[in-house]
Amino acid sequence: MKSIAFVINHPAQYHFAKHVIKLLKDAGNKVIVIIKTKDVLEQLLKSDGVEYINIQKRERKKSKLAILYTYITRFIQIFLIVLRKRVDVIVGTTPEGALVAKLLKRGSITTLEDDAEVIKELAKSTYPVTDVVVVPTPCSVGKWSDKKIGYEGYMKLAYLHPNRFLPDQGILKKYDIQEPYCLLRLAKLAAYHDAGIGGLNTDLVHQIIHFLEEKGYNVYITSEYGLSENLKRHKLKIDTVDIHHILNYASMLISDSQSMSVEAAMLGVPSLRFSDFTGRISVLEELEKKYHLTFGISTNSPNKLIEKLEELLRIPNLKNEFKNRQELMLKDKIDVTAFFFWFISEYPHSKKIMINNPQYQQTFK
Repeated sequence: MKSIAFVINHPAQYHFAKHVIKLLKDAGNKVIVIIKTKDVLEQLLKSDGVEYINIQKRERKKSKLAILYTYITRFIQIFLIVLRKRVDVIVGTTPEGALVAKLLKRGSITTLEDDAEVIKELAKSTYPVTDVVVVPTPCSVGKWSDKKIGYEGYMKLAYLHPNRFLPDQGILKKYDIQEPYCLLRLAKLAAYHDAGIGGLNTDLVHQIIHFLEEKGYNVYITSEYGLSENLKRHKLKIDTVDIHHILNYASMLISDSQSMSVEAAMLGVPSLRFSDFTGRISVLEELEKKYHLTFGISTNSPNKLIEKLEELLRIPNLKNEFKNRQELMLKDKIDVTAFFFWFISEYPHSKKIMINNPQYQQTFK
């Protein structure tokens, strides 16, 4: 039995970890979940009945002084929790957690799926002090390749793999969502690595809606920021826990969110992402170039977005075609939750196994 701390900073990180946490607890391990206030993270934990410790009650401001202050206070609190709870292994993405593990000589497992070149500051502050960086095989970890443990899967498969996620069409009736429909996701693009990154603007959103409605699709928008008056009729008003069911039954996702584009690919839903991150993220490049499940358009080519949308909608039996592409992807990938349950449970022995025999992970298909 181990004492394991998960340091979770974002709702997506919780989705990734939630099934692993349950399996670890069911196996008799002591699991401590440490969070900060971020979007709907606390709401998701409460909904699932998961106990947690919130070490940052308010979302921090963006000034350098605020960033430094919250780093120090979070570090101190994690340090004290790890000592008090006698934690053996820290799992997460945060530099504070990795540094605490380094200083206290505890195991440290960093889990993410962004390339080091995209998250430069996080990589520079976390990778030097963590034990291992466990990422999908195509991910780049920069100059810290000696710490990389690559696995044949994606973080979002941890909660959207058919072994973990059973879509419920009844959710559509709950919100009176009319099929066929397309989903628009508008991201805030407010993270530090989003600086200078463009996405969908209001004029283009109107153009997309007009095009889709002419083709007979209903259009629903999920947005991280307020919508203009003439777009509010499309706003999706739902419980956040239901979003993946609604995404599953969509005919198409058009988005400037990299995360939701990956989620759509996991579910076999066609997606178009309009972003300056196009061509820069290894996971999405694999999903696009190898499996043809998502397509990226640079923000300097808005006309190409409409052209690609029209091209996709001309594919006969579009949903079935993309479900077939999803099946090909799933055949190549492992059950990510099962893999991480084993890797964390058996750490650090599991690290040695993966270094000496990476193919061992195929046990978890």
